[in-house]
Amino acid sequence: MNDNTGQTAPAAVAPFDTAKLDRLMEEAGIDVIVATSKHNTQYLMGGYKFIFFAAMDAIGHSRYLPMVIYEKGTPDHSAYVGNRMEGAEHQNNPFWTPAVHTATWGTQDAAGLAVEHLRKIGKTGGRIGIEPAFLPSDARDLLASRLDGARFVDATHALERLRAVKTADELAKLRRASELITDSMLATIAATRVGSMKMEIIERLRREETNRSLHFDYCLLTLGSSHNRAGSPQAWAEGEILSIDSGGNLHGYIGDLCRMGVLGEPDAELEDLLAEVESIQQAAFSRVRAGAAGIEMIVAAEAELKASPSAAFTDFFCHGMGLISHEAPFLMTNHPVAYDGIDADKPLEAGMVISVETTMLHPKRGFIKLEDTLAITHGGYEMFSERGRSWNRGGV
Repeated sequence: MNDNTGQTAPAAVAPFDTAKLDRLMEEAGIDVIVATSKHNTQYLMGGYKFIFFAAMDAIGHSRYLPMVIYEKGTPDHSAYVGNRMEGAEHQNNPFWTPAVHTATWGTQDAAGLAVEHLRKIGKTGGRIGIEPAFLPSDARDLLASRLDGARFVDATHALERLRAVKTADELAKLRRASELITDSMLATIAATRVGSMKMEIIERLRREETNRSLHFDYCLLTLGSSHNRAGSPQAWAEGEILSIDSGGNLHGYIGDLCRMGVLGEPDAELEDLLAEVESIQQAAFSRVRAGAAGIEMIVAAEAELKASPSAAFTDFFCHGMGLISHEAPFLMTNHPVAYDGIDADKPLEAGMVISVETTMLHPKRGFIKLEDTLAITHGGYEMFSERGRSWNRGGV
């Protein structure tokens, strides 16, 4: 099959587990998927994403809308729909999909090309899996108007399950992202002095992460007794604590950790408070292994938390992570992020990656937190970046 760049398309060797996706599509009642989210199109394209729209999707009166079309059981019918400039990307590093349509500038021309491809493979009246939260209304309206007889099915769950167990390459990216973020946070804490303002500290962390080839996403920072994690002119004072919670990514894969700093030497109370947080983390870690239900970790952590002297103002949470910061497995109900802990009673699988976090909002000493990233293994877990989990001195 030829694509619109004039090249002969490569053989359809998909960079993901097609048998697993076929099974998930069968369970969900889906004949063909039209994926439109950045994270799922990147995953289905084997890690590829177009750098031109990395910071912003909007262009002119519309927005960039990449699409990956996959028919159940037939990888040879797959297609990629992308921006016109992506033809050059395909020339340099050919995409795996047999059909490549790099001819769009907005949502409606992308949807129109998707319709043309669905007609070509005879799937205009099938059960079409879409991502409702990532499909603009004008693109969906166009699909619906031109696909007479098609039934749209939510493919979000199927695609989440496809990504839940990470490959060795994905684990390597997540491990490296965690290591580099830890390096960046520890360097930032060490370089921060008396009088350094929150906005200055956040900017230093951004530079530290960027210099390590990470894409900086955010920094949530507290100083002293405050629980406010937003940037501000607040300055760090001698004897005060600092919490630094940062998310950055390496080739799209998230690193998300929290470490603690202190300007001076931590006193006995601070040592005890961080030890309480650590004891809850360790209780959770002790129940983590492939085959164990996620609820075992949660019950162990919550029992340790209940016995903690600081239980009244301390919270435990855990969540899956990978290409996005909250993904399968969904272990605890998180109403602000709008998902339920539907995987708590299911066995953890080797290759899943989770974030485990304990947060203490101490009324006098401030915001004290550890957040760690674990990869599930058959024998237990691998922690990505164990460094800096005690009090780290600022101004050194």
